[in-house]
Amino acid sequence: MLITHDTRCALDTVVDLVNTAPEDETTADGLPDVPALADFVGRHEISDVGVLTEFDLSAVRRVRGRFAAIFATPDARSAAGLINELVAAAGTTPRLTDHDGYDWHVHYFAPGASVADHLAADCGMALAFFVVAGEQERLRRCEAPDCRRAFVDLSRNRSRRYCDSRTCGNRLHVAAYRARRKEATG
Repeated sequence: MLITHDTRCALDTVVDLVNTAPEDETTADGLPDVPALADFVGRHEISDVGVLTEFDLSAVRRVRGRFAAIFATPDARSAAGLINELVAAAGTTPRLTDHDGYDWHVHYFAPGASVADHLAADCGMALAFFVVAGEQERLRRCEAPDCRRAFVDLSRNRSRRYCDSRTCGNRLHVAAYRARRKEATG
């Protein structure tokens, strides 16, 4: 599957956005306030964003929840329905642009759109491309028992199981190794 630069940026953004949500009531929200949202916008180089407010923070958190639901869907039909609702609510307006040193690419948000609508449109369309390509199963959650972080499996054979092989994957492999050694030594 060919993934353009802007689609890859949108995928990275949506994964990072979903992963800012608290996993349970004991973990902190990764977007606790407007300055954290501004930092998120800056890190992801989200263009055409004006002054951020508490309203924007609330709206982005709602969109984040809708994206999380897409990563939790069991099939393409369910994902498509959620993506269609999300993108339609954002007032999608595709347009070609070449800004900030990037070559021509498509923005799906309307000029002057809120940051939540911007994320819903651009990130929603990036996820839509995966559903259209029959690759919805690549939108995953980490299989480590103590981690449920979202990720997009871009491996050639769709075999990635962990959000990060150096942390979650390695930790589980080490635990399995130690359990085998313990069992072998009795």
